[in-house]
Amino acid sequence: MSYPTHLLPTTVVGSYPQPDWLVDRATLHKHGVPRTHAHDMWRIAEPLLQQAQDDATVLAIRDLERAGIDIVTDGEIRRESYSNRFALALEGIDSQQPGEIRSQAGRVTPVPRVVGKIGWRGPVEVRDAQFLLASAQRATKITLPGPFTLSQQVRDEYYRDEEEMAMDYAIAVNQELLALKATGVDVVQLDEPWVRTAPDKAARFGIAAINRALQGIDGPTVVHLCFGYAAVVADKPSGYSFLPQLADTAAQQISIEAAQPKLDLGVLRDLANKQIMLGVLDLGDPAVETAEQVAARIREGLRYVSADRLIPAPDCGMKYLPRDTAFGKLKALAEGAAIVRREVAG
Repeated sequence: MSYPTHLLPTTVVGSYPQPDWLVDRATLHKHGVPRTHAHDMWRIAEPLLQQAQDDATVLAIRDLERAGIDIVTDGEIRRESYSNRFALALEGIDSQQPGEIRSQAGRVTPVPRVVGKIGWRGPVEVRDAQFLLASAQRATKITLPGPFTLSQQVRDEYYRDEEEMAMDYAIAVNQELLALKATGVDVVQLDEPWVRTAPDKAARFGIAAINRALQGIDGPTVVHLCFGYAAVVADKPSGYSFLPQLADTAAQQISIEAAQPKLDLGVLRDLANKQIMLGVLDLGDPAVETAEQVAARIREGLRYVSADRLIPAPDCGMKYLPRDTAFGKLKALAEGAAIVRREVAG
């Protein structure tokens, strides 16, 4: 199905819960958001893993469509995290002997080491996109980690120049995006949560890297930023440290979470030249929203964004939610959007 033309089309950020028969949830939570391999989270042995992931992906796509979502993903079912599947497949990366980075709070995270020039070896997610297109009845979207975020999730032992490294990541991301678009997928999205985490660096070279990654990419393009998965980050700030700057990106759409952090949506005035993918599902609340609660959040967004520029979505990825909760929230999203769509149409 082609990209929807009706007002307020709904979508998801990317991920959907992986079935308990496919992943060990305790191990998944132990890893947090892994930067290196987390093969131990899979319950299925390697010889049968791809087949099991394919089956789980079909279930995810069916759930999204049954819930009424207009633009669906593959649920990122094959991924250990939103970023490591692509990040670890690139030239110049040592994924077998990881390094470490330490946060300001002292938390140590295993990360891949950059030991040579970053380069694209060949398609990483093309089969995923082809499988999505063959399985879905609605418009499709596939996601990639953005080049700036990729440059912040490694230990650099080669470049000694973060900007040069980020631009090489951008070239590799661009090559993957071109291959993905060639499959016929409708929408491509770059996940860039680190522009908020490192706004000074993002101001220096983040926008340039994003724009290089999107060079020559036709059709709807999205840059997503957030405060982190609700299961991992409980206390979220009420504002973004790097948002107005995204007006200068080549992306047509900017995706933000707003429900859980109770974001002041007045900030959207700074993105008047963009479509807004607005988070209207609070993934930190285990209760499933009613359609009217979702409709109220969409109406709040319409105070600042015209209906032809607003795309209702969950706050962030749904990976860590119970599956029944995720499905219920998405059904409320579709129903809430339909309520407001009827109101706008008169």
